[in-house]
Amino acid sequence: MVYLTRKAEFSASHYYHNPEFSAEENLRLFGKCNNANGHGHNYTLEVTVKGEVDPRSGFVVDLKQLKDIMHREVLDAMDHRFLNKEVPEFFSRIPTTENLAIAIWQRLETKLQRARLHRVRVYETPELFVDFYGED
Repeated sequence: MVYLTRKAEFSASHYYHNPEFSAEENLRLFGKCNNANGHGHNYTLEVTVKGEVDPRSGFVVDLKQLKDIMHREVLDAMDHRFLNKEVPEFFSRIPTTENLAIAIWQRLETKLQRARLHRVRVYETPELFVDFYGED
């Protein structure tokens, strides 16, 4: 089994808000991140796939194909977007880094042909990242 990771970067804005909470509870729980005008992050995304090396091509996955899938499914949809208002997964889900990793996994998991998705890692800052390995 070989594991291959491709990295990409994107920027997006969001805010944290749960409509079931009062304004005071949202502010207490989310602090400055509850500002309805949002705030932004420069995210780093790492997508790790796993599989056997194809003896004909020498690839686990065609890197161009993986790059194209990541662009189409994630970067084109999320880069320079206000996640709460422009990305359907976050119309009703709080766009935390955890939920972002899950949404990206869900967008990618059925798009690969030979390789299988192993991990989605999203860095919100150099000090904070979330790993998502799918649901077992």
